[in-house]
Amino acid sequence: MPTPPPTGPLVTRDTLAAELGVLGVESGEILLVHSSLSSLGWVCGGAVAVVRGLLDALGPDGTLVVPTQTGDLSDPAVWRSPPVPAQWWDTIRATMPAYDPLLTPARGVGVIPETVRTWPGARRSAHPQTSFAALGARAAEVVDGHAPNCRLGEDSPLARLEKRGARVLLLGAGYDACTSFHLAEYRIPAPLVRVGRPGPDGWEEVTEVSIDSYRFDELGHDFERDRDVVRGRVGAADARLFPVADAVAYAQRWLPLHRPREDGC
Repeated sequence: MPTPPPTGPLVTRDTLAAELGVLGVESGEILLVHSSLSSLGWVCGGAVAVVRGLLDALGPDGTLVVPTQTGDLSDPAVWRSPPVPAQWWDTIRATMPAYDPLLTPARGVGVIPETVRTWPGARRSAHPQTSFAALGARAAEVVDGHAPNCRLGEDSPLARLEKRGARVLLLGAGYDACTSFHLAEYRIPAPLVRVGRPGPDGWEEVTEVSIDSYRFDELGHDFERDRDVVRGRVGAADARLFPVADAVAYAQRWLPLHRPREDGC
């Protein structure tokens, strides 16, 4: 069977920047983007065009931030998608390369964040599992100083984004991808867990706050119902735009009521 032609819409760097402007993205702002390239339609130039369009919309004084997580730098004993045989675990722990901000690729967050990570001038935070990358005028102040024992809490880029009035853009992504909700988990009673990962001196374990995106889709539904969330379309993608601070504050009230810790983590 011949491959069917693409159904579109045709998306270009210029149409993307224009539609982001219509949505409400402002020149000079800090924008945390969670994205899905495939949701946009047929993009001329792929992820590179999307990044250029985002930078155009933000202007020379704006800052683009994306998650560049590396969940594969973790204990193989907890891997589920897919699991690996138990007899491999010790070898994996002993040979897994340590995190390198310049070399370690992002995983599970899509091709757009990986494109930002490798962009000339990009800066990336130091956490070996939950890093962020940023481009633009305020990139350094967002990502520098990410504590190695604080995945998504007060010593992570999320708290800096909140303080600096950044906004979240969900570009074809759902609320289950909204990392801002995790900052709220650090501000409510939460258990601690031991997290294994490769370090510069071999396998290491650190104590961290337990985090989980369980029921984030429901949280996002209620947040959108109760708060001012800008909704629109960019290409074929559903897009949502809202302040990081609003999402964190709402989640901080919602999670203790609707997701007892024993239900999630």
